[in-house]
Amino acid sequence: MEGVVLKIAIGSDHRGVKIKDRLVQNLTAAGFPVIDVGTHGDAAVDYPDIAQAVAQQVSHGDVDRGILICGTGIGMSIAANKFAGVRAASCYDEVMVEISRRHNDVNILCLPGDMIGDRPIDDLIRMWLNTEFDGGRHAVRIQKIGNIEQGSKPVVPVDAVSPPSS
Repeated sequence: MEGVVLKIAIGSDHRGVKIKDRLVQNLTAAGFPVIDVGTHGDAAVDYPDIAQAVAQQVSHGDVDRGILICGTGIGMSIAANKFAGVRAASCYDEVMVEISRRHNDVNILCLPGDMIGDRPIDDLIRMWLNTEFDGGRHAVRIQKIGNIEQGSKPVVPVDAVSPPSS
C-alpha cells in the first residue's frame, strides 16, 4: 500500500472499546483518516448496531476498509457480511490476516478483543493494511460472491457434482 492512504471506519462493542480507542490513536498518528463509529464507553451495546455502522460505509464506498472488534470477532463478521460488497472475516493470527487479504480481498477485519493481546493486534492491523489482494483466480471467486449477493444462481462446476449412488 505504499503511497496509498486508506480511509478506515472502526467500531467496537463494549468488549473491544479499549483496543478500538488505542487503534484509532495509532492509525490517526500513522496518517490514516479514521471514522470512529463507537462505542465510546463500557456500557453494553449490541454488536450488530456497530457492525452495521461500519459495513454501510464500506458497502457505500465512503471508506476503503473497516475494522470491527468484539469479544470473538465472529458476531461482527456475521452482521457485517449482510451488506453488499462487504467481505468481513474474523482473524486472530498472521496467517489468517494475510490470506484474508491475498485470497479473499477482505475489506472489514473483525478482531477478537477478548482473545489476543494489544501488541499482536497492532501487528495484525499493520499486516492487514499492507497486504495486497492477489487477484487472478481469486478475483474470479470474489466476482462469484458478488453474483450471489445480486441474486444470481452460482455456476456449479461439472466436477463438483457427485454421481448418483448405486
